[in-house]
Amino acid sequence: MILKAIDNFLNQITMYRITLYCLIAIWSAGFLLSVFGLLPYHPVEFVVFGLVIFSLCLGFNQLFAFLYKAPSNIESVYISSFIIMLLISPKNLMAKAALVFFACLFAVASKYVVAINKKHLFNPAAFGVAVTALVLHQYADWWIGTLYLAPVVFCAGFLIMRKTQREDLLLSFFAVSLVVILGHAALLGQNLFTIGKEVVVDSPWMFFAFVMLTEPATTPPTRTLRMIYGALVGVLFAPFVNVFGFYFSPELALLAGNIFSYAVSPKEKVVLTLKEKKEIAHNTVDFIFTPERRLHFTAGQYMEWTLTHPHRDTRGVRRYFTIASSPTEPNVRIGVKFYDKPSSYKHALHDMNIGQTIVAAQLAGDFTLPKDKSQKLVFLAGGIGVTPFRSMIEYLLLTGEKRDIVLLYANKNISEVAYTDLFDWAQQALGIRVIHVLENDAGIHDGFPHEHGLLTKEMIERLVPDYQDRLFYISGPRGMILVFKKALADIGVSVTHMKTDFFPGFA
Repeated sequence: MILKAIDNFLNQITMYRITLYCLIAIWSAGFLLSVFGLLPYHPVEFVVFGLVIFSLCLGFNQLFAFLYKAPSNIESVYISSFIIMLLISPKNLMAKAALVFFACLFAVASKYVVAINKKHLFNPAAFGVAVTALVLHQYADWWIGTLYLAPVVFCAGFLIMRKTQREDLLLSFFAVSLVVILGHAALLGQNLFTIGKEVVVDSPWMFFAFVMLTEPATTPPTRTLRMIYGALVGVLFAPFVNVFGFYFSPELALLAGNIFSYAVSPKEKVVLTLKEKKEIAHNTVDFIFTPERRLHFTAGQYMEWTLTHPHRDTRGVRRYFTIASSPTEPNVRIGVKFYDKPSSYKHALHDMNIGQTIVAAQLAGDFTLPKDKSQKLVFLAGGIGVTPFRSMIEYLLLTGEKRDIVLLYANKNISEVAYTDLFDWAQQALGIRVIHVLENDAGIHDGFPHEHGLLTKEMIERLVPDYQDRLFYISGPRGMILVFKKALADIGVSVTHMKTDFFPGFA
């Protein structure tokens, strides 16, 4: 029940917004600890430090946005400023004036200057403090790694991990860094419990991983690459590891990982012009865009879509949407569900006029068709979570490739069913079985293939009798995914035969 409540809360907030809220919570906890004398910083100096860093980051961002005539993402600036606040201890501002000034300058500049095809390469805060250290020989002390703040960092980090679904990356980093550090301690005969406590509680280890390592713009796009990335940074995070005598600080370890991430990640960042929009189901709209250049992706992947608009609310200007079109199509489409009381982003998206533009970047996702074309598949879709399956099925239709697929598509009623024409075509041309599962069957015409009620394990057993031979792809709201996974587990489907899609477009 607690996890369900957390997920319901997180579904209402964007990834960047939850990160910002968590950073504010950590900084506020630090301020309160300083008030009660549990941290060696004066509360007034704590606040002054924060205001100076915040103001510098905002000012530099306005300057670079003006010079480069680039759209500004203010959420990203807020996040970078709070991270810098938590890396440079709030003490002796005058002595640290140059460190603070240049850390903020280099952090913001990295998004505009150190960028390729409008995509920044490095974690901005890490870049800011690292370059300042190399140029001025003044260093961030990462004061966030303290016993008193550890519980707050852990709770905040759990929320960020739950939202970003980056458990694979974090587990890889945590495991490798601990093995390397504790293994080294064991060779030296040191007390492993003491060293472990120093790493987990008395260092920035948790904050570094939960907040900085998981930044979406600088992490690889697929699970395997993310785990390699986490392992690489985990090795370099150990303070005794060096390359030809060069030792890595936490920020330099992260920047090295960022270089690896950029090398293995798609470089796509494209401006798309709205060509057409049409309602495909109740409160669900298909947006069809013409890209400035051909977009290369794999069916089932998603991108981050940035739509700047006035009077933005707290949920910001960025969302993740799965690409609903086939890679073989010249146009790019997304299917979007609109709910009551939409965010300012959804409102602006809904009201887009033909000819307006949107920016898509950070192509990612390994929720794609298996290489083995003989593998039998079941697609379990809930609501607008059907979009990756639309992309895959249209790809199969346009290439003439046949696969043994059963699509079970769950909705509340027939008015919410999307892409019926395409799925009907797929049944006729490719033999794909499409079965709609509707809670309410009112208004359904005769001959419409559907099941009444909720999608249960009994229904899956009956509709897909050879389910033990199939690989299950599950896409939809997180709560629905968990229900489907439990139903499959109850009938003996191995977790290795379930492939889930974190569909972040609901926020």
